[in-house]
Amino acid sequence: MSYITQIGTGNYNEKTSALYTDLSLITANQEIGKEAAEVFAALLKGEVVEKSNLLLVAPKCLQNRVLDMIQEEIDQVKQGNEGYIGIKINSLTDKVIINKLVEASQAGVKIEMVVRGICCLIPEIKGYTENIKVISIVGRHLEHSRIYSFGTKESEKIYIASADFMTRNTVRRVEVAAPVLNEKLKERLDWM
Repeated sequence: MSYITQIGTGNYNEKTSALYTDLSLITANQEIGKEAAEVFAALLKGEVVEKSNLLLVAPKCLQNRVLDMIQEEIDQVKQGNEGYIGIKINSLTDKVIINKLVEASQAGVKIEMVVRGICCLIPEIKGYTENIKVISIVGRHLEHSRIYSFGTKESEKIYIASADFMTRNTVRRVEVAAPVLNEKLKERLDWM
């Protein structure tokens, strides 16, 4: 079986599409296609995906994989390298992820975040979150896309996602984050 897969960061409502800005990835990557098909197959059976390789799929393998990638950046700093995390989401309320971001900040990982709405983390507190910068973008169009970036240019992993860092998204319902593997697309997302 051959796959062409479309993964987006938002919904497909005609009315809200005039107000929201979202991202969409269309890919012929067969592993992404296979994993996306497994998500739908699980949903048809009333189940959830227990394990995935490329996709981050809530509720079982999104939060824990995000925590692992934050830890990888902490480990980079401990080895004397630069650590970087860039996140663009609508809300940050997941206490487990917040605690790991604080740990990363204390280890020296540079963290830049665009959080449009609720943010339960206070950035730039000396000795605590001093390496975390948070800004919000509020404009004519709702910034609806979610982007997760881990690592510096040489090792960057970048994802587009439907999930905010809220427990309702990370552990309570089905959400998907897809890796962006094309270098030109990664550059464009970094710019965003």
